[in-house]
Amino acid sequence: MKIKKFSQEPSDLKDRIGAKPIVCYPNTNVEEKNLSILHSAREHLVKKEEVIIPPRDAKTFEVKFGEFFRIESVEGPQVGDLNLFNLNNLEEKFYSGKTRALYGTHLSVGDKMFSSFPYLRSLATITWDTLDWYDYDKDGGSVHDVIGTRCDPYTSKLLSDNDYHYCCHSNLIRALAKEKNIKPNEAEKFIHDVLNVFMCTGFTKDTHQYFMKASPTKPGDHLEFFAEVNLLGVLSSCPGGDCGSEHSSDKAKCYPLKVTTFLTDKTNLKEWSSPKVSAYNRKHGF
Repeated sequence: MKIKKFSQEPSDLKDRIGAKPIVCYPNTNVEEKNLSILHSAREHLVKKEEVIIPPRDAKTFEVKFGEFFRIESVEGPQVGDLNLFNLNNLEEKFYSGKTRALYGTHLSVGDKMFSSFPYLRSLATITWDTLDWYDYDKDGGSVHDVIGTRCDPYTSKLLSDNDYHYCCHSNLIRALAKEKNIKPNEAEKFIHDVLNVFMCTGFTKDTHQYFMKASPTKPGDHLEFFAEVNLLGVLSSCPGGDCGSEHSSDKAKCYPLKVTTFLTDKTNLKEWSSPKVSAYNRKHGF
């Protein structure tokens, strides 16, 4: 946030700030599967199981390669914080920063969720989004962001001096620790920056600070994914509710979220294979 300036403007200011921007990571070289294959496959979905995530809590769910999963608003506007892992390797987890660099600040249909180094492959592809009509509003806000990290007790303590134990970070820790039967401190090492499902965010135009506004989601709205590897998902129902006022407290009105996994006819996916991990030889110049 650059508000107060101490340095003197140079005489060649216009030349020094006039460079043309270029996209850092053009994703034209990323292998893009034909979405029509997935859209054809999703016409034959059969419900497998359902998990309800209570307000201010988190739960885990499993999705096998070739299955779909859907995160749905069921009672009212509610933001969800999503972590994804390789089901058999917690070290391979969603990498929001690289996904953001490849696709932008907010995700929607066709965007892939890439995993961390040294794996760097697509864990899941977004196949349907009932909020894709939202686009970007007059404030520069949009939904399903990979900007924010997740609400957490450390930042809450820093800014308010409160010990609040039901931030999404803590919720995700509890759910993963229970699923893997490990201690909270061990689980915390694996919790990572999230996909903020249904959250409406952007950057203020004057100070360029991260902002949030009330989510436009209504019951029935959902974000749907295709699992490209066997996945363990962990989803927190954010204590901020629709994140239209605040988070990291019990003040906001919160609702549950629903995760549904679906099977499909595998013949519709015969041209689809699970992506391989990065082929980089990892010599790093040695």
